[in-house]
Amino acid sequence: MAEYVVWFERLGKGDVETVGGKNASLGEMISNLAAAGVSVPGGFATTAQAYRDFLEHNDLTRKINDALASLDVNDVVALARTGEEIRRWVVEAPFQPELEQQIRDAFAQISEGNAELAVAVRSSATAEDLPDASFAGQQETFLNIRGVDNVLVAVKEVFASLFNDRAISYRVHQGFEHAGVALSAGIQRMVRSETGAAGVMFSLDTESGFRDVVFITSSYGLGEMVVQGAVNPDEFYVHKKTLLNKRPAILRRNLGSKLQKMIYGSEASAGKSVQTVDVSREDRMRFSLSDAQISDLARQAIEIEKHYGHPMDIEWALDGDDGKLYIVQARPETVKSRSDVSVMERYLLKEKGSKVLVEGRSIGQRIGAGVVRVITNIKEMERVQDGDVLVTDMTDPDWEPVMKRAAAIVTNRGGRTCHAAIIARELGVPAIVGCGDATEILKDGQEVTASCAEGDTGKIYEGRLAFDVQRNSIESMPKLSFKIMMNVGNPDRAFDFATLPNQGVGLARLEFIINRMIGVHPKALLNYNSLPRDIQQTVDKRIAGYGDPVEFYVEKLVEGISTLAAAFHPEKVIVRLSDFKSNEYANLIGGKLYEPEEENPMLGFRGASRYVSENFRDCFELECRALKKVREEMGFTNVEVMVPFVRTVGEAEHVIELLAKNGLKRGEEGLRVIMMCELPTNALLADEFIQHFDGFSIGSNDLTQLTLGLDRDSGIVSHLFDERDPAVKKLLSMAIEACNKAGKYVGICGQGPSDHPDLAKWLMEQGISSVSLNPDSVLDTWFYLAEKHGK
Repeated sequence: MAEYVVWFERLGKGDVETVGGKNASLGEMISNLAAAGVSVPGGFATTAQAYRDFLEHNDLTRKINDALASLDVNDVVALARTGEEIRRWVVEAPFQPELEQQIRDAFAQISEGNAELAVAVRSSATAEDLPDASFAGQQETFLNIRGVDNVLVAVKEVFASLFNDRAISYRVHQGFEHAGVALSAGIQRMVRSETGAAGVMFSLDTESGFRDVVFITSSYGLGEMVVQGAVNPDEFYVHKKTLLNKRPAILRRNLGSKLQKMIYGSEASAGKSVQTVDVSREDRMRFSLSDAQISDLARQAIEIEKHYGHPMDIEWALDGDDGKLYIVQARPETVKSRSDVSVMERYLLKEKGSKVLVEGRSIGQRIGAGVVRVITNIKEMERVQDGDVLVTDMTDPDWEPVMKRAAAIVTNRGGRTCHAAIIARELGVPAIVGCGDATEILKDGQEVTASCAEGDTGKIYEGRLAFDVQRNSIESMPKLSFKIMMNVGNPDRAFDFATLPNQGVGLARLEFIINRMIGVHPKALLNYNSLPRDIQQTVDKRIAGYGDPVEFYVEKLVEGISTLAAAFHPEKVIVRLSDFKSNEYANLIGGKLYEPEEENPMLGFRGASRYVSENFRDCFELECRALKKVREEMGFTNVEVMVPFVRTVGEAEHVIELLAKNGLKRGEEGLRVIMMCELPTNALLADEFIQHFDGFSIGSNDLTQLTLGLDRDSGIVSHLFDERDPAVKKLLSMAIEACNKAGKYVGICGQGPSDHPDLAKWLMEQGISSVSLNPDSVLDTWFYLAEKHGK
């Protein structure tokens, strides 16, 4: 008798033709990774031969092939009609007796007398989960199936799902013969994640392809809600090397809304075995995983990637009963791991100032513009024309045939690992998911621009905006005689920018992290208990998921700084201490309670003057605490400290003393403290200032403004603002000369070299150590300098 059922532990990655990619991978992990701490629930699989014999037993092989032979998959109406007809044929056909009996026998063995054992019945195609084809989510998965009769029905539904609309379309577009693909059903013990959590993780960053992190998404209940994009999950980034060094390694935590969860239904049969319920507000306002669980998952991802030898896409589940984490699927990541890393492609908006209509999570780092087409259900798909912006609540894999037509995809629900996101990446279409209200705000026929090129937050702009696409070969980058560093304030873009040719970060602004990731005045957090009730309520929403207000502030600083440090490691990342002016601090939540009103904040209470002030010192200490944790506990000693706006030599001495008192002493663990050289006095007394620091980073913006007596924000005199003015260049020369004479670092991080490549060339001739540029000007300036230097 033919062997129609095989136990997972007898399978390995070489059995794709026998049981499909998913089931072969489960067997591979059970056989080889258990000792490494990777836990996979047991089970069995039906074979591809069982599926083929089932079709032959019912005379379906030729009938199906004939129906598909004349089908135009680009005709979405015909595709839906044909797919539905074939699926009906499969579901209504009886199993061959040998297959049915072997499934019954295997289920009796796995259930060990418990006829009501809950299992998952998963699809596994012989052409899926290959390193060059993902087939993600095309076939069905049924959760919480109980009783062998219900298992048999679910297996039939799994077989039929080989002819879902997207599966048919994908095979045609990928060049797979329909008859050449067979299906295996995996019957696997259920993990009780309905009382725990579940999600998806990747062993790289899905947007940039950055290989040094594990990206984890998580939400309460069964994992299908995350996979389908029906919920906005929590997100976490873990740095692999730091984790392997047994140090705290969580770089980022983003709290998702997690409005609903999927739990077991009342009937344990296909189509009725699960139900969706609302998540309590208390649970929504906390993370669905602890730090220890996040780290445990990341370790398992690292082991799985190590075993397979390439980046992986992994589904996991946390059993709420036994508290253990399980891996329920693992497949190769097929988008970023296959992209050409030697070619840089960057999308840049050419127009600014247009109204932002909607925001969500950005997918794909591209820009698309077109006419909005709001689609409420799959039956309206034919309304989407080539170049339209598809707007909907959420998508599922059957939408793939029409998604490829879209200039961009926008959904109300979903996270960065849902089906819509995965398919959009494969198709190279920008997508913005988890917007919440896109279908209400965006109107059919409206022209919009969807930008995923500005960080983690994707933005839908009003109107059709012009944009550029730049492509450069990294392999053609010529050598320069000094370092090109980057100004990077936004941790959201760190992994992306790290792929540009660079030698570290010359300026990382803390105020960007405080403004975007925190949004609350540090004094308001330190004095939380005495805040007015309305401000307290606003703060409560911000700090959700964190232990207390002060911990929130410190941890968010740690997350932002460590993300930058990890992205560019081992290159230097020079972090500038906060340099908000009083009016900017006042704009933070609670800020007006603590900030003075100044006539000219540009020249007022800012920089080093704040740090040494008794009034601000407790806030300064929080910044020091965060930097100390990043360097000492996490081990990112590539982080250096920069002090801005130092007015006097005495102020310099005082700040250095305070830094040392707070655990940031020059020279310890290789720490360098750099001064922002941005006042004329800094250059005029450069020999005195440099004695207290390990180098200068020239801030050309303020230096130019203060040398020429200009307000750079005034349109009346802004035409006079030029960093190449002889007086400014004289001061620049003095600062560079003093540092070189003292044998210390000197770089420039102002806007000047980004705007004027000829200034960068002049600085190179003066003997500057590094020029830190805005990321969008790195490539152009690099080639300009190489060309001029070679002449």
